[in-house]
Amino acid sequence: MFALPETVSLPLKMDEDGAIRVSGTRVTLDTLIGFYRQNETPEELHEGFPTIPLADIYAIIGYYLANESGVNAYIERRTNEADRIRQEWETRSPFPTKDELLARLDAKRRAK
Repeated sequence: MFALPETVSLPLKMDEDGAIRVSGTRVTLDTLIGFYRQNETPEELHEGFPTIPLADIYAIIGYYLANESGVNAYIERRTNEADRIRQEWETRSPFPTKDELLARLDAKRRAK
């Protein structure tokens, strides 16, 4: 007789920075679900991320479908935080202009 498990463990872990990653990998939940939202099948996701067992990919997608609003809110928070950090970085460290880069290159060549 087949016995049903009392619980099924979800192959996701939160790291010290608050990012949810697929257990044993550096792949984030955001990444996997992002590709899933772009109509990647579990098999295609497994081809792209061969370190993640296909069964884990199905479990994560099942979790996403059962908790879509919560996962979407998590992804939106992460996206907003990434945008905020990028904008902050770009404000503090503006990209050099073409003229500045050429001047640096010229100074480097003269120093040799």
